[in-house]
Amino acid sequence: MFKNIEKSQVLKLANEINYQEGSVISKSIVQNKFVTVTLFAFDKGEGLSMHKSKGDAFVTVLDGTVKVTIDDKAYMLTIGDSIIMPANIMHGLEAVEKFKMQLTIVFPTE
Repeated sequence: MFKNIEKSQVLKLANEINYQEGSVISKSIVQNKFVTVTLFAFDKGEGLSMHKSKGDAFVTVLDGTVKVTIDDKAYMLTIGDSIIMPANIMHGLEAVEKFKMQLTIVFPTE
């Protein structure tokens, strides 16, 4: 179930992924039909365009600042902030400065 990450060790998730100039980098930690957990590193100005997901998406900011838009409402998040982007609702994000996040998506079981 877990991959790309050491087990039975204390981890600082922000240190598990690095920035790359002009890019969005991702590292999958968990992936199955019920849940995905992915680390992301976004260079300033990079983002994810507006889209919908079949699962609820839970974002926790590990570093930097991001503007998250959910159903045309914008939210500014910084280190330690979290937000849920509900399933089947348009959402997207843009790196106001370089930022890292943990994204957990929980899919319906039916």
